[in-house]
Amino acid sequence: MSGALLVAGTTSDAGKSVVTAGICRWLARRGVRVAPFKAQNMSLNSMVTVDGAEIGRAQYMQAQAAGVEARAVMNPVLLKPGSDRRSQVVVLGRPVAEVDALGYGAHKERLRGVVQESLAELRDEFDVVVCEGAGSPAEINLRAGDIVNMGLARAADIPVVVVADIDRGGVFASLFGTVALLEEKDQALVAGFVINKFRGARELLEPGLEQLRALTGRPTLGVLPWRLGLYLDTEDTLSLDAPRPQARGPHGRETLRIAVVRFPRISNFTDLDALACEPGVVVRYAASAGDLAEADLVILPGSRATVSDLAWLRERGMADEVLRRVNEGRPVLGICGGYQMLAQEIEDSVESGAGRVEGLGVLPARVVFGKEKTLGRPEGRAYGEDVLAYEIHHGIAEREGGEPFLDGCRQGAVWGTTWHGAWENDGFRRAFLREVAEVAGRDFTPAPDVSFAALREATLDVLGDLVEEHLDTGALWRLIEGGAPQGLPVVPPAGPPSAT
Repeated sequence: MSGALLVAGTTSDAGKSVVTAGICRWLARRGVRVAPFKAQNMSLNSMVTVDGAEIGRAQYMQAQAAGVEARAVMNPVLLKPGSDRRSQVVVLGRPVAEVDALGYGAHKERLRGVVQESLAELRDEFDVVVCEGAGSPAEINLRAGDIVNMGLARAADIPVVVVADIDRGGVFASLFGTVALLEEKDQALVAGFVINKFRGARELLEPGLEQLRALTGRPTLGVLPWRLGLYLDTEDTLSLDAPRPQARGPHGRETLRIAVVRFPRISNFTDLDALACEPGVVVRYAASAGDLAEADLVILPGSRATVSDLAWLRERGMADEVLRRVNEGRPVLGICGGYQMLAQEIEDSVESGAGRVEGLGVLPARVVFGKEKTLGRPEGRAYGEDVLAYEIHHGIAEREGGEPFLDGCRQGAVWGTTWHGAWENDGFRRAFLREVAEVAGRDFTPAPDVSFAALREATLDVLGDLVEEHLDTGALWRLIEGGAPQGLPVVPPAGPPSAT
């Protein structure tokens, strides 16, 4: 069986996804056949594989870093929250249930078997499997049913490195506390630490690293420097609050300002990455009507809770601002859930159970939610350009007028489609932005040579470079090949009493 490593974190958004991707790219460049794996993911950013399975978008990105085709077994369990208490459970790429937090426990034993079989399949096929944990392994209230952090590491005897985000503060306390809260058998697999997002003089950090090793008996395997723009295909909306790189200067005379409605259950906001990569395009997330007023284009993105997010849009007065823009002939785009909100009517007895709900009524379409989820990788043409995309939705929008636009429609300066990822197609993206700029009256010209795919590859290479240059790759390789060192000291209090 192949070697393996689990990248855990002290918190959500500590950097697990990008460190995992960086290690995959480092290994792939060495000629190692490597695959990513996340046993259980909770995310509203997902992707459809070539064989029609839905997985976390981060695992799709990590597969790209590894140079392999993404598959359902790389993320066998995906949870998609529809509210604070309920999530859709996707198993091996297909939705199987809608459960609350307590009801999910009834599925855990079956899911544990699915996870272990998926990991075994990958380990039989690849030289190395780099696993990503979820949240923190020190969530002791969840340890008994854990299948993604120490529960996985223990079941498969996988060494663990713990990543901490120093930009949040309290990095040494969080690393020490994470180990100390784990029970002894779990601690035995935690072999080292990685500090992420460091800014400043490394020598000022050294005394703390030495003390951390003295207190835990575990080395820090590297300190990754702060880099803007490495939030590729993130899982958490927390990442939307992180600093973003400034938009590059426009290719033409003026910038193009895009405001994206930040729904409470915003999904697949990776759609906006391709727009933000264009020189002169400024993308901002909006949570109030005032945030929309000056934008050249307002985007209603995907949502995992279309009806409740539409109600939120109305409660905040943002729906009135969208309607005002439409009446003034100013550009608005709806993607998936956002397109459904722009329709005349929504019939939903599946996702929200609300029945018939009035849409914003600005596009000639009616939406009916079906029990079966539509998953696909559609192809089409628009503006004379080929478009490859993906779709993930229960709501089926039937166009009753307007002009065809991808699988949706356009009326005046309003566009709607259920296709995600369409703007990653360079020719289509440029043509769309040119038309938006013309309608908005902006002297904006898209750059002729921006390749979104090339920018993604360059970013993945940067992640691989950071691993090679700032982590102890020799130590990582020894962990992958030989597992956690024997005799690692126990850090008290060593968690609650073990039941196993």
